[in-house]
Amino acid sequence: MAHRIALVNALTQYIQLPLLTEKKVDLAIKREDLLHLHISGNKYRKLFYNLKEAREQGHHTLLTFGGAYSNHIAATAYAGKKYGYKTIGVIRGEELADKWRHNPTLQLAHDHGMHFTFVSRDEYRSKDDPSFIARLVTEWGAFYLLPEGGTNTLAIKGCEAILNDGDRGFDHIACAVGTGGTIAGISNSARKGQQVLGFPALKGDFLKEDIRKFALKENWSLFSDYHFGGYAKVNADLVHFINWFKENTGIPLDPIYTGKMMFGIFDLIKRDYFLPGSKILAVHTGGLQGIKGMNENLKKKNLPLLCV
Repeated sequence: MAHRIALVNALTQYIQLPLLTEKKVDLAIKREDLLHLHISGNKYRKLFYNLKEAREQGHHTLLTFGGAYSNHIAATAYAGKKYGYKTIGVIRGEELADKWRHNPTLQLAHDHGMHFTFVSRDEYRSKDDPSFIARLVTEWGAFYLLPEGGTNTLAIKGCEAILNDGDRGFDHIACAVGTGGTIAGISNSARKGQQVLGFPALKGDFLKEDIRKFALKENWSLFSDYHFGGYAKVNADLVHFINWFKENTGIPLDPIYTGKMMFGIFDLIKRDYFLPGSKILAVHTGGLQGIKGMNENLKKKNLPLLCV
């Protein structure tokens, strides 16, 4: 992908809503989700230089890690199919081995040629252990290793290209946070005086240390009150907000990352966190493929469904 497709600038779309007028705040969304149908948002950025490196090293197989709703798993599978790599997904949760066909994300990855190996959550915690990686090499042969969520030095380099000269006028840059790679890349390329706001999709303070491994500046902060219980956790309030936002702006949000980020931004606006005249740029990191699977879960819980 990296040697065939140029890094591009995403469309920036301004939002017009009464709350923004009332609070005298400008809000725009950088539509990274529109970069590619299947390799969208930050996954496009993270895979860009990694696929080039894999090619230069002579690899023909990509191996990576993820959970049942992983955007990274879905994007890697499609990229592998399109650009001639065998792909292997090490999936968290051995219980999925017998029912992955009922999971839209994993079914999509399989349709694009990905092979799976399902491991327990305890095993999955050893994903960075050299002995665990050696076992995978024995099982699958040589491969190019992509970390969970795709975050490594080359991924950060790709995410640094999210911002461009047209984004200089924004005071705040907001993004959802998973493994921390996207916010680190944005932090590195942000202009002097711009504040980078991260909205974690997971519970826990460990993210700060993960981000500091790659972020070269201290221009970022995390707002950790909008995870809705943790990764892939949602409730009716979040679903109603996402549906309201799409109805009023035409922009779809995913429930795992960007929906939580935007919910947090609007809550901060309501609470006058941003000074009048502030200009906010929210980065849409994609992940819309996860809506279908989330709706299956919402049905089981008798919760409202996300608009598609």
